[in-house]
Amino acid sequence: MAAFVVGLVLLLAMSVHSDASYCVCNSGLSDGILQKNIDYACGAGADCSAILQNGACFNPNTVKDHCNFAVNSYYQRKGQITGSCDFQGTATVTQTAPNAASGCVYQSSPRFDVLNPLSAVVDVML
Repeated sequence: MAAFVVGLVLLLAMSVHSDASYCVCNSGLSDGILQKNIDYACGAGADCSAILQNGACFNPNTVKDHCNFAVNSYYQRKGQITGSCDFQGTATVTQTAPNAASGCVYQSSPRFDVLNPLSAVVDVML
């Protein structure tokens, strides 16, 4: 029995799919559109406490960086459902973690893995 459990654990460990998925705001958008995305995401379920002044992700203090954090938080909290990273065509999904200050954590989720359903959410420290 112990050998079976060890084998199963090894199989699960090898099946982990580590691709992370992030939602980021598109480049070339006006600050007004970026701010609109922040306002919507933060008002509709994103955890935006980290981008408040003195928060871990406040710096760099740019509308673009704050937008990336807000839309990503919204996307993750909505379970990466289709359309949760669209923001009227102003955001997109990427596997590349956004640039962030040291100590800022962008939540990411690997793609769902049937053999490892407990791998739903991974936090990435940048």
